[in-house]
Amino acid sequence: MTRAPKPLGYRQTGEHRYREVVGLGYDELPVGMVIEHRPGRTITETDNTLMTTLGGNDAPIHTDAHYSSNSEWGRPLVCSTITLHIVGGMTVRSTSGLTIASLGFEEIRFLHPVFVGDTLYAETEITGRRRSNSRPHNGIVTCRTTGLTHDGHTVLTFTRSFLVPLDADAVRDRTHY
Repeated sequence: MTRAPKPLGYRQTGEHRYREVVGLGYDELPVGMVIEHRPGRTITETDNTLMTTLGGNDAPIHTDAHYSSNSEWGRPLVCSTITLHIVGGMTVRSTSGLTIASLGFEEIRFLHPVFVGDTLYAETEITGRRRSNSRPHNGIVTCRTTGLTHDGHTVLTFTRSFLVPLDADAVRDRTHY
């Protein structure tokens, strides 16, 4: 009987048993690697209303359909921090799922409006990495993420840095990931 190869994106945890991989470790994130994040995420009216309200942003361009209908956009804009949150969140599973700490977001740029009904996708390029000076079992990874709409408009770019384990498998074994 021929044994099937281990499926990509999974760790074998027993005979005929596999666990999905969440997050990558330092050595799995080489500079220059580009990750296309999937699935995409379609922005809903509920996303915009709930997250804008939770954030306390009551600007009528996001919450008042009548006001927004008289703007240059003709309809409510999705709040930019919602776009950042959703696009940033889309990257976590593959880039920083094992992160120990988020170290910062920089160079955040909102380049195109987002509306309810737009589907967002993300891609991330690893732009730098180094071993941590203060935490010898960890490394610092820097990446540049781009958020795109379903029709190819770049809506957002940002750079972020996070701390990841040097030995990802040891963390996975210890935490059952």
